[in-house]
Amino acid sequence: MQTDIDPRNLIGRKAYDRNGAKIGTIDEVYLDDATGVPEWAAIRTGLFTRDAFVPLETSELVEGTLQVPYDRALIKDAPDFGVGRHLSPAQELQLYHHYGMDTVAPTPPEDRDFGKIAGDDTTP
Repeated sequence: MQTDIDPRNLIGRKAYDRNGAKIGTIDEVYLDDATGVPEWAAIRTGLFTRDAFVPLETSELVEGTLQVPYDRALIKDAPDFGVGRHLSPAQELQLYHHYGMDTVAPTPPEDRDFGKIAGDDTTP
């Protein structure tokens, strides 16, 4: 998605799936904790229904509407975490898996010998 878009300008815009079917209206935008870049949009899927989270990384703003490259059925089946709260890393991971987006776990630091371990009074 375009990174120069102000996330506040996304709220209230219509969202459509990859086939042009209307999903709903953007209710909230969630920013990445580390970068501040818009990462997820919560889309109100109907008058009395819930919000569905969609990834903004793969979506596109076209002529004032958000085009989401997934089928409406997949979007409506996304995990429901409610809105108005922070998404935990575990919840984000669920969403990434739901949309089939690859996520790479950080590489664990190399195990290195730094000498004596604190509290270890044994001498070799």
